[in-house]
Amino acid sequence: MPTNLPPEYFEAEKRYRAATSPIEKIATLEELIGTIPKHKGTDKLRADFRRRLSKLKSSSQTKKGTSRRDIVFHIDREGAGQVVVIGPTNVGKSSLVAALTNATPEIADFPHTTWQPTPGMMPFENIQIQLIDTPPLSRDYVEPELFELIKRADLALLLVDLQTDPMQQLDETIAILEERRIVPRHWQDGYPDQPRWFFVPCLVLANKYDDETADEDFEIFCQLVEGDWPLLPVSTTTGRNLERLKPKIFQQLEIVRVYSKAPGKEPDFTSPFIMKKGETVEVFAGKVHQDFVERLKSARVWGQVGFDGQMVRRDHVLHDGDVVELHL
Repeated sequence: MPTNLPPEYFEAEKRYRAATSPIEKIATLEELIGTIPKHKGTDKLRADFRRRLSKLKSSSQTKKGTSRRDIVFHIDREGAGQVVVIGPTNVGKSSLVAALTNATPEIADFPHTTWQPTPGMMPFENIQIQLIDTPPLSRDYVEPELFELIKRADLALLLVDLQTDPMQQLDETIAILEERRIVPRHWQDGYPDQPRWFFVPCLVLANKYDDETADEDFEIFCQLVEGDWPLLPVSTTTGRNLERLKPKIFQQLEIVRVYSKAPGKEPDFTSPFIMKKGETVEVFAGKVHQDFVERLKSARVWGQVGFDGQMVRRDHVLHDGDVVELHL
């Protein structure tokens, strides 16, 4: 059913998406809701925004005792995963987030344009992944709250400038993180018995890979990088490899999309359940409804099984694209 939204709605939506602080988000969201006409076609949209408003107000109440700086760096997780874009100044973090999401971070040629994190949502097939632009990692000064944001993230994109000593930039970024007990997850085996350390999955992006003339630069960078780093060259200027980046991020998040199906009905492919690789039918049942975990008797699966509709037990591991019909 068409929503027939007025022009005022789209203007208010821009202000809402540009808002950064909880107070600004609450004010702009209230304004946004007020622009939506009341009819059947907008019922779902208005309900969704009212839920967001309620969540924002509740979060604001519980954080009244915290400082504004703490609130700015506390970004609620949205979508299928939370990905932080980190690195030194002027490597293109803001440009990357702007190119891939609906966010509008300030972009300029001079350093230190970004002073606080800016989230945006990146569409990938039938899901959304949250990307967060962050202030630069620098020896001069870094807000301590930025490191807490990185620790909570599902994935860190380490951005370097392919044309300006990328190896030094990567080494400096890793050194600053390590000083705060944050280490790339593929190095975890080198830190045995370190319960206070945080191991974050990382993907290195070499920006300014604008055209074929940069191929040799990237090859040299790959030869200089030690260890088994996941690497991808991209260009936020020409868009080169940005479409390759989206599935790469999905792969590095190590998640799968699983779809629910009611007996006798078609599966719902519009809203997949996001699960970690290796999780089972039992975990899926709990995501559908917590009560289903104890009531679950069996399940039928379509997808990566021996045959469509195969009956499986609760410990059956699910894969990306599987369709599950729970039997209680």
